[in-house]
Amino acid sequence: MRIETRILHTLPHDPLTGAVSVPIYQTSTFEQEAPGINKGFDYSRTNNPTRQAFEELLAELEGGTRGIAFSSGLAAVDAVLKLLSSGDEIIAVDDIYGGTYRALHTIYNRFGITVKHADTSDPGNVLEAIRPRTKLIWLETPTNPTLKVSDIRAIASIAKAANALLLVDNTFCSPIAQQPLKLGADIVLHSITKYIAGHSDVIGGGIVVKDEELGQRIKYVQNATGAVLGPQDSWLAIRGAQTLSLRYAHISNSAQKVAEFLSSHPDVAGVNYPGLRSHPNHLVARAQSSAFGGVISFWLKDDREEAAVELVKYTQLITLAESLGGVKSLVCVPSRMTHASVPRDARIAAGIHDSLVRVSIGLEHPADLIGDLEQAFAKVTERVTEQTLA
Repeated sequence: MRIETRILHTLPHDPLTGAVSVPIYQTSTFEQEAPGINKGFDYSRTNNPTRQAFEELLAELEGGTRGIAFSSGLAAVDAVLKLLSSGDEIIAVDDIYGGTYRALHTIYNRFGITVKHADTSDPGNVLEAIRPRTKLIWLETPTNPTLKVSDIRAIASIAKAANALLLVDNTFCSPIAQQPLKLGADIVLHSITKYIAGHSDVIGGGIVVKDEELGQRIKYVQNATGAVLGPQDSWLAIRGAQTLSLRYAHISNSAQKVAEFLSSHPDVAGVNYPGLRSHPNHLVARAQSSAFGGVISFWLKDDREEAAVELVKYTQLITLAESLGGVKSLVCVPSRMTHASVPRDARIAAGIHDSLVRVSIGLEHPADLIGDLEQAFAKVTERVTEQTLA
């Protein structure tokens, strides 16, 4: 079956009532027939029927053996990092998500885990960075927020030769467009908050693995540390996932049109979007992904943070807010918002310009979104003209 069908038919009907919607099992504990004898559930931190249905769906979508759902994307990040020991090293993509950067450099560095950043869009940089203590290679592809694309299959070969795990944060592509496990990755990570849940109404994270023993290790961490996705949020994630294929197709189509508009705008210095032929990794993206997603970033010819801040104040349909992947379009200035925890020198080195603006395309008509950006640019120009005349 194709993925659109599997999304719907992996979800079970309720065996007790025949309900076609997975019930919300809002309970902390479960009756046992005798001490240690139960119906597969004893305490909802360990397992919950609603969360289990979502975890099984997540595993099916990514083609893995086990899915594990967490209370946030960063809780999923934390669970993976707990697989490591003092002295281990990580090679991580250079423009990594700000929250992951913060966890690596302000928390796990205190436990003797070191991180080396590399531009992973060139597999040679990863190979050069490998050391005997390298235990984990951490990719985002595309990256957040510069939309770099890494060759998963090539880097998987490097990781295997070094006896290191390869993790791919697949949040931007979603399982609809990209299947990292099939390309050789060991772990796929998601911020469920984004495309999978897709309605800006739930916080969640997910991990999928192809090796059962590795899955058991991460499941142990989930239960031992307790950052589990609750039944209400699991149900919301299930609800959202059922329309993922439709939403992602529309969003990707709209994003292509908006990216092309931005590429031709006189105030824009450059656009990051894998669907553009001008993107340096366009061919790699085409080879390993079936769509290019809904996130675009661009920087201005007036490459000041203040210029980006001024622009985003004037959008009307595109909401100024953190996050991405929802049904409504969002815009942010990474240097002030999503990547504020990353030192400026590190941001600039990773290609995150001071004037970089990130847009997450939603379900609005693309012509309306283009019109909104046009009027925002026009208002900035008008304001600059007024200041000059004054």
